[in-house]
Amino acid sequence: MTKKDKNISRRSFLKLFGAGTVATAATLAGCKNANKAEEQAADEYKNQVEPPVGQMTYRENPTTKDKVSILGYGMMRLPTKDSDSARESQAEIDQETVNRLVDYAIEHGVNYFDTSPVYCQGLSEHSTGIALSRHPRDKYFVATKLSNFNRDYWSFEKAKGMYLNSMKELQVDYIDYYLLHAVGGGMEEFNGRYIDNGIMDFLMEERKAGRIRNLGFSFHGYKTVFDEMMKRHSQYHWDFVQIELNYLDWNYADEINNRNVDASYLYGELKKKGIPAVIMEPLLGGRLARLPQYIVNELKKFDPTKSVASWAFRYAGTYEGVLTVLSGMTYMEHLKDNLLSYCPLVPLKETGMRSLDVEIAQRIVGLENIPCNDCKYCMPCPYGIDIPAIFIHYNKCKNEGSLPYGVGDAKYREHRRQYLISLDRAVPRDRQPDHCIQCGQCEPHCPQNIRIPRELRKIDEMIEELKRKPFV
Repeated sequence: MTKKDKNISRRSFLKLFGAGTVATAATLAGCKNANKAEEQAADEYKNQVEPPVGQMTYRENPTTKDKVSILGYGMMRLPTKDSDSARESQAEIDQETVNRLVDYAIEHGVNYFDTSPVYCQGLSEHSTGIALSRHPRDKYFVATKLSNFNRDYWSFEKAKGMYLNSMKELQVDYIDYYLLHAVGGGMEEFNGRYIDNGIMDFLMEERKAGRIRNLGFSFHGYKTVFDEMMKRHSQYHWDFVQIELNYLDWNYADEINNRNVDASYLYGELKKKGIPAVIMEPLLGGRLARLPQYIVNELKKFDPTKSVASWAFRYAGTYEGVLTVLSGMTYMEHLKDNLLSYCPLVPLKETGMRSLDVEIAQRIVGLENIPCNDCKYCMPCPYGIDIPAIFIHYNKCKNEGSLPYGVGDAKYREHRRQYLISLDRAVPRDRQPDHCIQCGQCEPHCPQNIRIPRELRKIDEMIEELKRKPFV
């Protein structure tokens, strides 16, 4: 499928798919129409059927013969005790809720749990270790990463210390799936983080010793870097690679961001070499669950029982060679909805796959949103700005057609009021974009290569304009 071959009609899409209302009860207050959709989603969650036990779909790792659940639990958006402080840098993880979620996931067949030393402001591995250690070790596979982004951790001693600390926090004596985290910025950076310091040789020895059962990398970045990593497969023998794959990124990743690589290319190269793919961002940080309401309304007519998210998960899971699809599930309703998609997985037909990554993807790309996936790698901001919340709020209002566009906008006064009120509800005033001093500390950490200070300045200028001009 090429980008020129995008002529599947909207009618054909609607015949091929049912859909539902927005698949997530969003944690941030948004614009009026978005709130209505979220209320509908919350009502539907109350009527969720219980996912079946014993029906999980599994994929086999060709190297270790592991039977891995097609749904993997991403431990990067864990619940906190105080919902008002969910985005605070020092928010306390609600361990009791995490335990319940992990117990429910394992009961329903989930056995792959993915974390990192940097997730949840450094609290994820510890919390994950507490939750998983309550279960027999052979009931789960744990994945974590060498997240030595900071140059202070490029030395052999610091990198090795991070690896050993992961095992301590996770309460394990071996790691099932270990990743070089976020490869893609450049080969000079890759060599500095992993080769020149000797840590790659150490990790390969750890794999020989059985303390690492599978060694791979997660990819965010340039095609030239990915190609070089594929060339080094003969040297390092990658057991798996984690890539971003969803129906928007399949053909449009490089159009959304020129640093990204289309998922169709990444997947194709892995398939050629027989390397299993672990999928991240099947929902693009929730963007593919928070579709514009006019699309949701159209789709809901055909099958109100299916969530928008379920189609994205089925899309990602349908591809042969996909070992597991990760989802950061903060709430039980998210976990149940995803279990319903994968217990068991009903693969999509080829025509349905192409309708999603052509018809729907085209319409989403046209929205020109800020491509924030809410990964929080940019956080914490030294000045307290809640960067992801600001971008998510802006995108929601844009998707719902509720941004106040000034002169010529017949609903300017209504939209202006909605935007300012909903912004204050979504983001505390002391964490809004007017506090950005353009220091740029956040920008190098963004996997999507967003020019964060520039986008914050643009939103801040829009807000100031709205405050100065209450009337058209």
